[in-house]
Amino acid sequence: MLKRLKISDGRLCECEDGEAVVFVYVGPDETEKKHLVEELKIDEHTLLSSLDPDELSRLEFEPEHVAAILKQPRHYAPQDEFLFKVVSTGVFIFKGKLVIVVGEDAPLFEGRPFVKLQSVYDIFLRLIYRSITHFLEHLRAIHRISDDLEHQINVSMGNKYLINLFTLEKSLVYYLKAIHSNGVLIDKLKNNSAKIGFSQENIEFLDDMHIENNQCIQQTEILSQVLSSLMDARASLISNNLNIRIKALTLITIGIMLPTFVVSLFSMNVRIPLSKFHGAFWVIFALAMGSSCVMGFLWWRKKW
Repeated sequence: MLKRLKISDGRLCECEDGEAVVFVYVGPDETEKKHLVEELKIDEHTLLSSLDPDELSRLEFEPEHVAAILKQPRHYAPQDEFLFKVVSTGVFIFKGKLVIVVGEDAPLFEGRPFVKLQSVYDIFLRLIYRSITHFLEHLRAIHRISDDLEHQINVSMGNKYLINLFTLEKSLVYYLKAIHSNGVLIDKLKNNSAKIGFSQENIEFLDDMHIENNQCIQQTEILSQVLSSLMDARASLISNNLNIRIKALTLITIGIMLPTFVVSLFSMNVRIPLSKFHGAFWVIFALAMGSSCVMGFLWWRKKW
């Protein structure tokens, strides 16, 4: 699917082909891929990388355009089951126009960053900035979800919420990799700003994005460490609770075995004391009960 956009009053809006400066290909079919490769001279490998969620961010210079692969968070859906995913976006900067290739339809140009646009370079840099803010929004959501899961784990004996917490931790690993990759892309854009054709205002905006991306990395690392520590603590608590229950069951087993041993001792088919005593039953019963009482007293006294 192809969307055509133009800059009008500093904002992007849909338009006809002749006025368009931004062309967004959403999940391009074979015909559109052929057009991108043959007509626009986009490298086929780079085009496929734009649709590969595992591809790292990078910057490449071609004879007629500049190609960049950008990492963005995928919009969360309930069927993802607490797994926040990352998608790749291909951005190809031509003279006077911008071609964007994405694997699935998503609102790319939403939010405050996409105002006061003047050139395709502004759109490209705002797209990177929007990716950073999108990551930050998801990190705040992950933080809230982890707090809710922690409360559920405290009152639940099952593994469901613990598995959900592990899935969140796994998502943060993917996010950290993607944000680091975007940081490399920003550094390359700064180093090649003159070659690309960025204005002084674009370069200053790149410096701001570099700071924002570093803060995003720090927040991701902190949240990942907190969740990792929380997982380790929960595992230790589960192991400790298991040891306590095994200990209690062992003491209960010993408490049951003592009266059983006493009764079994006096019921053997050999000559034993009290064999001809008429009150032997009550004596043996008292010994069995006494052994249980002694075990219960020791349990209470030693706080086992």
